[in-house]
Amino acid sequence: MPFFEIIPDDTHFDFLGRRRICIAISCALIVIGAVWAIAFGVPMGIDFVGGTELQVRFEDAVAVDEARIREVASAAGFAAEVVRFGEADSKEYLIKYKDEGESASGDGLGSNTRVIQLEDAFRSQIGAFEEQRVEYVGPKVGEELRADGINALLLSALAILVYIAFRFTSRYAPGAVVAVVHDLAITAGLLVIAGVEFDLRILAAMLAILGYSLNDTIIIYDRIRENLELHTKRDLEELLNTSVNQTLSRTVLTSATTFLAVVALYLLGGEVIRPFAFAMMIGVFVGTYSSIFIASPLLLFLEQRYGAARGGGKGTAPGKARRTAGA
Repeated sequence: MPFFEIIPDDTHFDFLGRRRICIAISCALIVIGAVWAIAFGVPMGIDFVGGTELQVRFEDAVAVDEARIREVASAAGFAAEVVRFGEADSKEYLIKYKDEGESASGDGLGSNTRVIQLEDAFRSQIGAFEEQRVEYVGPKVGEELRADGINALLLSALAILVYIAFRFTSRYAPGAVVAVVHDLAITAGLLVIAGVEFDLRILAAMLAILGYSLNDTIIIYDRIRENLELHTKRDLEELLNTSVNQTLSRTVLTSATTFLAVVALYLLGGEVIRPFAFAMMIGVFVGTYSSIFIASPLLLFLEQRYGAARGGGKGTAPGKARRTAGA
């Protein structure tokens, strides 16, 4: 057994035989996420809807924590998200809230007034602090960022189509794109259900998931292409199953290593990076799952339906189908 190979190449798990139940599970998760989003809405962060970030550092003698800051902010009329910077005894906090009413007009004047109001409440009810920074995102800027994020995902999907068609052939591209869309849809749905706000951190995670999922799929597709060239008389479903089994060890090792890294980031990285790490945890798991149970079965379906690589390929016995070697 090669070094670090935890699963032998000659395993014979029937992955494609379970494709129907796996596809049904995926469809159910996507529908649940979509229904939840329609019923309860998609929580948006201030990056996409506009708002204010206020970073402050309280003096060492001041007794303060996240709960106290939220309490004072709430009493002053702010639905604020509070994140501590640094160690557990740090007195530096990031306060984020969405602007409403006049402060959401886009000129920033109402927002400045609201910041002063919040700071006065902190000084009078908590204690002295130093303002580190204030950042305001107007609603128009938020809309632009949201549109740019959607465009980035769409352009990435288009680039995947072109890359896969160039790297392999056009018949491989649909499976890769559907797998990526599947991963993003399920990840987004689970994040909505979990109540995670969508902001630039989640957008960054989505783009990272897109690339990670594609990499997993390409590894399997590359082995499928090699086996198509080597075994032109072999049953297509059996060949795809063999290809998935042959890459299983690498897939598991890569995914497990990445998953452990993002778990560590989630546990130790602090509140600021936690939404990104949480999204990545979901995406790594779903991306690995889709490479095996979504991308490969879709390639099988296209070959059986249209026979691009194997004429008459609807489950024909080995040696009876007209097959063309190559990718």
